[in-house]
Amino acid sequence: MRKTIYSLIFYKDSRGLTGRIYDFIVSAAALISIIPLLFKTWYPFFDKIETFTLYILFLDYILRWIVHDFRSRYGKPRAFLVYPFTPMAVISLLCMLPSLGLLDENFRILRMFRIFRMIPYMRTFDMVARVFKREKKTLLSVLYIALGYIFISALVMFVNEPETFNTFYDAIYWATITLTAVGYGDIYPVTNIGKFISMLSSIFGIAIIALPAGIVTAGFMEEINSTVRDSDENDKPEAPDITAAEAEVDKNE
Repeated sequence: MRKTIYSLIFYKDSRGLTGRIYDFIVSAAALISIIPLLFKTWYPFFDKIETFTLYILFLDYILRWIVHDFRSRYGKPRAFLVYPFTPMAVISLLCMLPSLGLLDENFRILRMFRIFRMIPYMRTFDMVARVFKREKKTLLSVLYIALGYIFISALVMFVNEPETFNTFYDAIYWATITLTAVGYGDIYPVTNIGKFISMLSSIFGIAIIALPAGIVTAGFMEEINSTVRDSDENDKPEAPDITAAEAEVDKNE
């Protein structure tokens, strides 16, 4: 039975209509469960929505737990002990705790994380995950460059304009929004040197922010091309057994 459950949840290409229905039910429950967060007033029928969707999401959590040993590199019983600490399991549990009464209603904002419960049931997410996994080292390198640039820009500005930036955190905040070319205008340099540094930060910031976009785009194109090639190979008819045919001809001669 556990193998049937595992196939239902994870075998996207072979489980047929039943698997697609399961995906739809869980994804719909996750989406519907955040509807009450869109209203300031809590209406009575929201309780029914909350109860119904909670049952579905909690059932999905339990089903994934009891088959985790099939996906984990650990064997029994360690795989079952590890599962609650996996990223998706932590997110799933956190978003259910307020509804289970284990957290105060002030933490109901955690319910918004239920939207992430839809991720495992989105086919495109598999492609996104593969792209980021393949380009992980490159993206991390760009992240280190961006963080280093933010720190250096903030430090230079903080030293140059101590009157404008009361704390180093204010300088970090300014450097971050300048790097991302947002520029809210609530904090800005007033000296000529500070303005010159701000211009340089904006120019280099655009270049640094553009790097991940190019890397991810190239990764997506490679992943799409790879998917198309695999699909074409699967659609090709099997080649005839030339060796067997030649042997049959020789035998007849």
